[in-house]
Amino acid sequence: MILAGEASGDLHGAKLVEAIQRHEPGVAFVGIGGANMEQAGVRLLEQASRMAVVGLTEVFRKGRVLLRALREVKRILRREPPSLLILIDYPDFNIHVAGTARRCGIPVLYYISPQVWAWRKGRIRKIWRRIERMAVILPFEEAFYRRHGVAVDYVGHPLMDTVPSQLVEHAAALDWPRTGDAPVVGIVPGSREEEIRHLLPIMMEAAGMLRGRFPGLRALIPLASSVKEATIREIAGGSPVPLEISPEGLPRVLGRCHAAMVTSGTATLETAIAGVPMVVAYQLSAVSYWAGRLLIKVPFISLVNLVAGRGVVRELIQHEATAANLAREIGRLLEDPPYRRAMLQGLNEVRCLLGEGGASERAALIAIDMLHRQSVNG
Repeated sequence: MILAGEASGDLHGAKLVEAIQRHEPGVAFVGIGGANMEQAGVRLLEQASRMAVVGLTEVFRKGRVLLRALREVKRILRREPPSLLILIDYPDFNIHVAGTARRCGIPVLYYISPQVWAWRKGRIRKIWRRIERMAVILPFEEAFYRRHGVAVDYVGHPLMDTVPSQLVEHAAALDWPRTGDAPVVGIVPGSREEEIRHLLPIMMEAAGMLRGRFPGLRALIPLASSVKEATIREIAGGSPVPLEISPEGLPRVLGRCHAAMVTSGTATLETAIAGVPMVVAYQLSAVSYWAGRLLIKVPFISLVNLVAGRGVVRELIQHEATAANLAREIGRLLEDPPYRRAMLQGLNEVRCLLGEGGASERAALIAIDMLHRQSVNG
């Protein structure tokens, strides 16, 4: 069984399933995910897009879907126990499910760690009790888990396999500015409808402001697998900026952009790997924001800055995430060559820290080892 409750988890889960099946073609999968995991051969119990939540208020709104999925997963764990449970991020749901698996004697591999190092560190005790092995993807996570006695392997970041090196080498961002070119700005509003409704109108307004300074400016939006194009068009409707919504995937969209506005999350690392200067934005409901302020114990929210250990990119959070501030930062990235070069250098450092590709393959070998040991012990 494999459980991924969000769009990025669906992508990485599909890569992991494919890697396991290359070594063990007979392994069958059931779980929660999206189109990528379904295409890889996972029999889905629930769509991840129906379960993706942002903050406390959306948890309540989607409570019925979450409880139904939780009941079905637990039913299978108890009545048709799988040989292995693989969890991908989505911590509150997955750590709870891990408790049921532990009581049923099912080994648990957690691939892509919850950010317990950032907030609600008390969850580490549950992870220590319920998770047999962690396969982490950020370089500083391995030492964190070892300090807490959790069996852990650093496998590298799976995004290093999904952003083709030739796209990075020939990215439009490396060739800016060229005389006569109009800038292309990437707009990455997130993979969950709630965050898109918060941020996309602000990002489109910022693009409109920038068009006053750069008359030919165009906007590109990558279409996440969990979002319908009609939703994007509805939310972005009425903007004077020429807009292209592309289904070709974030790495290829970024390869055509000179700068980007990016919602905080995995997409910031993809943008860093692609070598595109960016500004990071995020907004939550007031309740979720103030709860987060009390709980989060790290100096940055973007993965780019957390991996770098310093402020490589500008973060605009909550009341600072305004159209004027976004436009000002993108304008500086387009018009201030030293500032732009410094950010490009920082993004390259992040790419180096994330290591080489092969994360899915390494995680697959860990899963296969656990399957073999379970068959021997069982």
